[in-house]
Order: sequence, then structure tokens, then C-alpha cells
Amino acid sequence: MAEVKKQERDFTPEVDALLPESESLSKSGRLSEALDKLFALEKQTRNASDLASTTRLAKAALDQCYEARDYAQLNVTITLLSKKHGQLKGVVQSIVEKAIAWLPEIRQRQGEAKWLELVETLRAVTEGKIFLETPRARVTLVLSHYHESLSQQPPAKPPVVKESLQTASDLLSDLQVETYSSMERREKTEFILEQMRLLIALARLKDAEVAGKDRKDGKSAIAGGEPEWVKARVGGRKVNETFLKEKENEDLKLKFYDLMIQQALHQTAYLEVAKHYEKVWDTPSIKDDESKSRAALEHIVYYVVLAPHNNEQSDMLHHWFVNPALEKLELHYNLVKSFVTRELMRWPGIESIYGSFLQTTPVFSNAKQWEDLHTRVIEHNIRVVSEYYTRIALSRLTTLLDLTPQQTEETLARLVVSKAIWARIDRPAGVVNFTPKRSAEDVMNDWSSDMQKLLGLVEKTWMGMNAALAAQSRIKA
Repeated sequence: MAEVKKQERDFTPEVDALLPESESLSKSGRLSEALDKLFALEKQTRNASDLASTTRLAKAALDQCYEARDYAQLNVTITLLSKKHGQLKGVVQSIVEKAIAWLPEIRQRQGEAKWLELVETLRAVTEGKIFLETPRARVTLVLSHYHESLSQQPPAKPPVVKESLQTASDLLSDLQVETYSSMERREKTEFILEQMRLLIALARLKDAEVAGKDRKDGKSAIAGGEPEWVKARVGGRKVNETFLKEKENEDLKLKFYDLMIQQALHQTAYLEVAKHYEKVWDTPSIKDDESKSRAALEHIVYYVVLAPHNNEQSDMLHHWFVNPALEKLELHYNLVKSFVTRELMRWPGIESIYGSFLQTTPVFSNAKQWEDLHTRVIEHNIRVVSEYYTRIALSRLTTLLDLTPQQTEETLARLVVSKAIWARIDRPAGVVNFTPKRSAEDVMNDWSSDMQKLLGLVEKTWMGMNAALAAQSRIKA
């Protein structure tokens, strides 16, 4: 592209005279002759840096090709005009934007073959040009949706579906829209969300493909859709969550957190899922809809309960326990209360009270997540036991947890490794010790503290006795 130069001459009169003439030639079937006349004058206007006249001539050439339904010539003309020596940037931008506006009509009228030719022409013209990065992104998005639609056609076979989705995802993933200065923030966010959506769809397809095969060869998970999951996670970090809080961007916010929930569920990061549902619940449009608000609140409870215990999970659990909104959901409130209260929860009792309802929900109808809930109940019970017992017989602990001895040991080991509790198992004696071994320094510190408390009590008692003796002496006097 040529640098911006000062206009040397105004060709408006010549252009005004030529356009009607070339249009009449085109309508009479002499399109090539009409284009030759336009190109001859276009060269003069381009060399004179007359942007307005060059743009008019370029658009006229495209219009005449389009009206003549000569789409091959239209593609050639677009390519030719964009590659002219010293072509002005404004001219190339104008012809690209004009051609993009024709894409829906050409697809409807002439079919996908002619439409694809024009799309590929536009992508070739815009490649590598920073000032055309936004139009290129828009054309690429349309092409990506076309390839995705191929994967959704009924007769499509699995290899075709995978290839089409892979192509659609690769086309969008090649666009680094977060660096585009000419694109608005909302449009950038829409592109990033589309990239994430296609990556997740492709990842699920690859995961299903790997899961369906015989894995005797010991292939690792990276053979599935793990690379796409990683790319989707990276894409999520490009989205500005503060921007999503604006009222006009609520639709993008809900779409973003839906994708993030899918991402977190793949990683079994239940606490992250609960946080995302909390953001969804905090959206005004969701709060205004009672059914959607209730569904979001239920999912927050489910996933915060499923999350492994740590300080963050405990804080979130207690925060929702005192939230007035949760009191309206009696069953869910009682479920949270069971985990907040430092009392044992016997799994058969939990299963009889909540099982019939929870297992009908989309969350706990999944056998893995129902088993995870069982695990969280056991872990809660062990934490409660560790607070009330310093030592307990393994047989008694097994009875309290409603587990086998082996399951009890495995659960204890997992909690000890995660540093949720401190415990040691004396297998010969069949005893679990929840009190850590204390160093000599700790013992001395405790002894010193106890002695200070004792001396304080002695001093307080002595002062009380002196006060009583003084009062008696005054009475006798």
C-alpha cells in the first residue's frame, strides 16, 4: 500500500463523465470494455492520490461485475484492484466492505460454491494487512460457521464431523482479536467466546472419540481433547470480567460463564463451578426471573458442597448459609446446614432424606458426582471426629463412617496428605491418633502459659480474700 500523499489533482469531472458511459457498456453486455475504461482512469486517479475518485471508480467496477452476475470477474477485479501498485488504503477498505455486504445475498441466490469463492478471495486480499484485520476477522467468522454447519448435517460421518469442527476452530483460533485496535470491545469479546465455544465442542468430540476406543495401548489423555481444553482456558483469561458487568453486556456475561462452567466441570473444579454460578446468580436479568434465579442458587449449593474442604470452600459455604435467599429453599438450606454444623452425618440418613430428590437433578444423576457427595460426607465426619477425639479405635471409626476398614484408611490417608487433618494409624493396636506429636518447646510453652494462668488465679483469689477480711474487720469495729 502506498503512503498517504497530498492529492495532486481532482478527477471528479472525468469520473462523472465516465461512469454513465461505462454503465451503459456493461448493461449492453460489453463488461470487459467497460472495465478497461474504468481501470485506465483509475490508474490516473491513483497516481494523483485522488482517494474519492479512485474509490468511486473501484466501487463502480465491482458494481458492474455484480450486476452482470459475473462472479469470476468480480473475484478477479477485487484481487486486481487490491494489488495495484501504490493502491490507496481507503480504496481497498471500501471494496472489501462492499464485497462483504454482498455475501449473504450471493449465498442465497447463487449457492455456496460462488459464495465460498468470494470468501476465499476476500481472505486472500485481507491477509497480512493490519488496516483490514477487522474485516478479515468478520469474514473468517462467517467461514468458520459454515464449516461448523457441515459437521451438523445429518448424514455427516464422524471423521467428517471432526474435520469440519477442527477447520472451524482453527480458522477462528488463528485470529488474535484481543490485539485488534480497530475492533470494539464487545465484538472482540464475541469473537473470543466463539473461539472458546468451538474449542470446547472440538475437545468434547475428541474426548468422546478416545473414550470409545480400546485404550490398551496406554495412550495418555493428551491424545484426546486436552490441548483444546487448555486453549479454551487460556481464552477465558482474555475476557475482561469487569466489562461483562455492564448491563448491555449481560448476554455475553451469561455465555462466558456457561463456557467457564463447562471448562471447570471438565477439570472437576467444583469450587470454581460454584463461583461461576454465583456470578450468574448475581446477574440482574437472572435475579428478575424467579425460575432462573432458583436454578442458579441450587447449582451454587450443589457444587459448593461437592467441592473439597479448604478455607475458601468453608468461607463460601458459611456465607451462603447465612444468606436470606437460601432460606427460601428449605431442602438446600438443610443440606448446607448439615455441612456447617459440627456433627456427624450418617450417610444412610443423608441418602434417605436427600437422595430421592438430589438424584433426579442433572448434577447428581451423574454417578461420579453422587459418589463425590458421599466422599464429602465422609470427609466431614472425619473432621468432626478429629475435633472431639484425640484417639479412637479404628473399628469404632469405621462404624461411625459406615465404611469398610480399607475405605476408612484410604480416606484418612487422603485427608492427611491434603493436610486437612493430622492423623496416624497404629495398625497393630487398631487405633487412630488425631493428636500430633508435640516438641519439647511446645510442651514448655504450654506449661508456661498454664503456670501464668494459675498464678493469675492465685493472685485474684488472694485479693478477694484480703477484701473479705477487710470488710469483716470494719464490721467488728
